[in-house]
Amino acid sequence: VPVRRVAPLSGRVYGRRWLVLLLFSLLGFAQGLVWNSWGPIQNSARLAFGFSSWDIALLVFWGPIGFAPCFFFMWLMDKKGLRVTVLLTSSLMVLGAGLRCVPVSDLEIRKKLIHGGQLLNGLAGPTVMNAAPFLSTTWFSPDERATATAIASLLSYLGAAGAFLVGPLVVPSPNGTSHLPLASQSNTEHIKDRIEAVLYAEFGMVSLIFSAALAYFPSRPPFPPSVAAASQRLSYRRSFCRLLSNFRFLMIALAYAIPLGVFSGWSGVLDLILTPVHVSQVDAGWIGFWSIVGGCVVGIAMARFADFIRGMLKFILLLLLSGATLASTWFTLTCLTSVTHLPLTTATLYTSCILLGIFLNSSVPIFFELFVETVYPVPEGITCGVVTFLSNVFMGVLLFFLTFYHTEFSWFNWCLPGSCLLSLLLILCFRESYDRLYLDVVVSV
Repeated sequence: VPVRRVAPLSGRVYGRRWLVLLLFSLLGFAQGLVWNSWGPIQNSARLAFGFSSWDIALLVFWGPIGFAPCFFFMWLMDKKGLRVTVLLTSSLMVLGAGLRCVPVSDLEIRKKLIHGGQLLNGLAGPTVMNAAPFLSTTWFSPDERATATAIASLLSYLGAAGAFLVGPLVVPSPNGTSHLPLASQSNTEHIKDRIEAVLYAEFGMVSLIFSAALAYFPSRPPFPPSVAAASQRLSYRRSFCRLLSNFRFLMIALAYAIPLGVFSGWSGVLDLILTPVHVSQVDAGWIGFWSIVGGCVVGIAMARFADFIRGMLKFILLLLLSGATLASTWFTLTCLTSVTHLPLTTATLYTSCILLGIFLNSSVPIFFELFVETVYPVPEGITCGVVTFLSNVFMGVLLFFLTFYHTEFSWFNWCLPGSCLLSLLLILCFRESYDRLYLDVVVSV
């Protein structure tokens, strides 16, 4: 394999790799937090800004729309490295968060600015979702790669979980379900002031992360940490030809894209889905919060397990997707109380949603590592860019239908177990291989 630069075959790791990982993870956290700002407080946003159900769905929809220039960001990462890509991404986030804070009295203009800000934040999605395996390969040794990928990729989900917590607890609910002492003052102006306080706080956080990345975020270490990190990768054009002609990759890409795309769209409008079954805004926020937090914790633990016991990625995915299929079926049947007569309680909703989030969210870094191993030496950013773009296509299609069919959600709930079952079948038929790991182990020895 051609080598770009001379380095010890065993590789060299630097302590600064954890600082780079922290900055990138915080960027992903902020992007997820801003993207999911409106879904958990949709009832309050309707009252304060005059949003309709179509507006709420569109605010979430800007996330997958932001993946339209995904291939440009993949090219930029492959040609210019992480620093340029991260700075461009964080600057878009700062501009988007700032647009949402512009104090305009005209509600129609304010709504357009908010939509524009959400779109700019959505344009940051390709980097925070795709660059995790590229960062882990560039900075981390083979026995730390899966863990680094899990941390970098799952922190954006944790940001979305933070929105489930921050929004409903800070912003009073118009239906009187807030636990705050000021809930009795939940008039329009007070709710609007609270929402604007959240928007200003998010703008400050994004600006701080951008300043830190501008001050220090190198593209790569002086010497690569492994043989795979030092090896020459395929060109941009040849990488796409390799991916599109690889049937095994297309199979595993669909296994990732379909359930994760459906779940992302579903969780983004969770409050909208649970309102018809008389679940309060605060309870819906806590359900969404714990489902994503559980997925992040279990995902990092699974990735650490995969680092210790290599060659088990397919087995781990089979376990996770089996659990996701059962949990999503339980949730869907519970919501059909008039048909199934299953008990619809806060405890059952909490349990089924949290289990679903744990199983699906924790599968993300395992999928990413399996993608890279399957199609090596295709660059990591291009590989993950293709699959996350495909995932957002499914998410976008689902939310597109939601903008027209938002009065009844049983069809939306049934998409969850169907997508999980299809993914499970694809994983069962998939033949795994570990080309990158083989190179690191054999050449290093």
